[in-house]
Formats: sequence, C-alpha cells, structure tokens
Amino acid sequence: QVQLVESGGGLVQAGGSLRLSCAASGSIFSINVMGWYRQAPGKQRELVATITSGGNRNFADSVKGRFTISISRDNAKKMVWLQMSSLKPEDTAVYYCTATIAGRPYWGQGTQVTVSS
Repeated sequence: QVQLVESGGGLVQAGGSLRLSCAASGSIFSINVMGWYRQAPGKQRELVATITSGGNRNFADSVKGRFTISISRDNAKKMVWLQMSSLKPEDTAVYYCTATIAGRPYWGQGTQVTVSS
C-alpha cells in the first residue's frame, strides 16, 4: 500500500510557473514508477509525465519543453516534483500524482491547477 499527498496547485496567469509536489508513504521501497496525470472538466484523465526509479522520463507531447519531472533519491522519503513553466489555459486541470508498484497504480487525491488567460 502507498499513500500519496499532492501539494502546490493554485491559480496562475498564462506564461507563469508552478511546482507540484507529491509525497509518498507506505511501501515506498517497492515503487517502480511515479508520475503525474491530469483531468480537465469533461475530459478523460491523461498522462502528463512519468519517471522511473532509474530516472527514465516520459512526457506528453503537449508539455514537452515546458514541464520537467524529478524524483527524490532518498528512499526513506519518496517524493516526485513536477515543474511547470510557460503555462497555458489548456493546462487547467486537476493534477493527480501516481505511483506504480508491480504494475498496480496508486493515486493521490489531486490538486487543482488553474491557468487564466
């Protein structure tokens, strides 16, 4: 079991930046992949970025060059961060932290990001 708690969402103007944080607790030694998904009103949840415990990163095309993802190296305290820059109104969504253990995903409660034009 893994528990995930996100923080850092909020309201920002277009072109601005935000940094999302996610702290994992529980069976953190078994985490293979951590990342972020988002869901806008009326749309399906979609991948934003993921990072493996080995540091391999994957980004949605829509955020490449604007978002970066990083993960803590301290196995006693597993955290993942999403640095978002050059934000656009279409980035507005609830952002969910996710962690995968043996193929099973766990989800945080989500944090709202709103980008005004």
